[in-house]
Amino acid sequence: MGIKSFQGPMKQRESKDMVSLKVSDYMTKKLITFKPEQSVEEVIVQLIKYRISGGPVVNDNYELVGMISEGDCIKHISESKYHNLPGETRTVGQHMISNVETIDGNMDIFDAANKFLQAKRRRFPIVENGVLVGQISQMDILKATIELKSQSW
Repeated sequence: MGIKSFQGPMKQRESKDMVSLKVSDYMTKKLITFKPEQSVEEVIVQLIKYRISGGPVVNDNYELVGMISEGDCIKHISESKYHNLPGETRTVGQHMISNVETIDGNMDIFDAANKFLQAKRRRFPIVENGVLVGQISQMDILKATIELKSQSW
């Protein structure tokens, strides 16, 4: 005789129970930002102090002009030591990545997770009307999934 498992009828979820999580719900709004005229050494100090791996570079109007990361800083150190150059003269504007991909704050968190996988990035800035309003990281995506799990997948 075989074993039968009966769980009863499956409860259908109503559409109002379905939670749609947006990037804007989990993005970091209080950001550590950098200026293009800052020295790379200042950035290194802040990366270590705040335990972050990079951040957005903005102008005086808080418009996104680039991103700088640990890797950009390491590249600067390597180049300056290799060419025996003084490190203090190099600025963020010379080492940042200026072609920055952004995402929409209204994007679904799962679409954002997929974008992280495709782009192989650690963070994406969120810009509205040309102004930086936040940033979402891979860690923010993980936090969102933990909350979702508590609400039931």
